[in-house]
Amino acid sequence: MIMSQQVLPRWGRRSRLAAPSSLRTEVCPPTLRHAPAGAWQRAMFWLLAPSPQDAAPAPNRMPAVRSEFTTLLADIDSDEACALRRHIAEARSLRDLWHLRSAAYRVIGLAHSQSVADERLALLNRHFPTRAPRSQFATL
Repeated sequence: MIMSQQVLPRWGRRSRLAAPSSLRTEVCPPTLRHAPAGAWQRAMFWLLAPSPQDAAPAPNRMPAVRSEFTTLLADIDSDEACALRRHIAEARSLRDLWHLRSAAYRVIGLAHSQSVADERLALLNRHFPTRAPRSQFATL
């Protein structure tokens, strides 16, 4: 006897929609530790740190990243954009700027569109560490 799809419970059917978010690369906040400058410091860092990739980018990159944030908001004239520019100017680290990405996405999305916000945020994401997408077979 063949059962119609209406009779089958929802958990028994597979979704026809792919989950695009599961294939996205996860952008992580930078760590607060900076890579050491001297040879002795590098040796101690290598011995004590979990991995060298966990080190934060050099602090001299901060002005360039900050100017890129403000450039992406240059064509938006709203109170929220002005407040965000002020927060960007007051940011003390790349980690502070990482936390402002969601506000930037919101301001850009409201002023233009979601696709424009996605494109602009992709430009900002290159300044932050990423994590590969999780396998669908791995446990959470």
